[in-house]
Amino acid sequence: MNAAAPQISRAQQPALRLENVTKVFGGKNSSTKTVALENVNLEVNPGEFVTVVGASGCGKSTLLNIVADLEKPTAGTMDVDGRVAFMFQEATLLPWLSARRNVELALRLHGVARTDRRGRAEELLDTVRLSGMADKRPHELSGGMRQRVALARVLAQDAQVVLMDEPLGALDAMTRDHMHDEIERVWEKHQFCVLFVTHNMREAVRLADRVVLMSSSPGRVKLDQRINIPRPRRIDSAEVAELASELTEALREEVAAHVR
Repeated sequence: MNAAAPQISRAQQPALRLENVTKVFGGKNSSTKTVALENVNLEVNPGEFVTVVGASGCGKSTLLNIVADLEKPTAGTMDVDGRVAFMFQEATLLPWLSARRNVELALRLHGVARTDRRGRAEELLDTVRLSGMADKRPHELSGGMRQRVALARVLAQDAQVVLMDEPLGALDAMTRDHMHDEIERVWEKHQFCVLFVTHNMREAVRLADRVVLMSSSPGRVKLDQRINIPRPRRIDSAEVAELASELTEALREEVAAHVR
């Protein structure tokens, strides 16, 4: 895979914009409320791949939920230019449906005519290299295959903004590395923007145009690092490892500052 990262024009409308977004859970009493996010400012351009990293409890998943309109911000504004699709840590496939029927369901919800669903679902499964597995049910597929079905289901929604909440966290290292290639290949082909949450710093650097480092509770954008390493990248390359080490040290310093 030798395709270059999408070139973003500064004149383009951001696909996603968060301005001073704050999210507070709990009551009005300071002892019972939790500030998950505070004054988060973030823009993601069309076709851009942004990874979000931070310690547990820094509000990464809350951030995705707000973008997906599953949560409302307590303060601030959020604007999305286009349709949003969500890919979770688990594939969340319906176990009684085949791979093709799981994708067809997403097409149905997206308004695709019944006569067109089967052919389109098979095209999408071919896109994620599962053309021979269309009739298999989830329990007959490996973890990586299930996540590729989930990726095909995301593509069925024709989204301009794709949210990924640690979608590869449960996979073994070899399968995870292969899925990096698959996600990058599909992203480059379809040119949607991605907001990808992970705890794995090498994964964040290997995939991203930019890595956003979140501060610990409450979550804020501590660092927004552009990744200038040419694609294609390998997760075990020296350049990826070196930058991941620098960002990991920045994260350690952030965590230590909140432990004292």
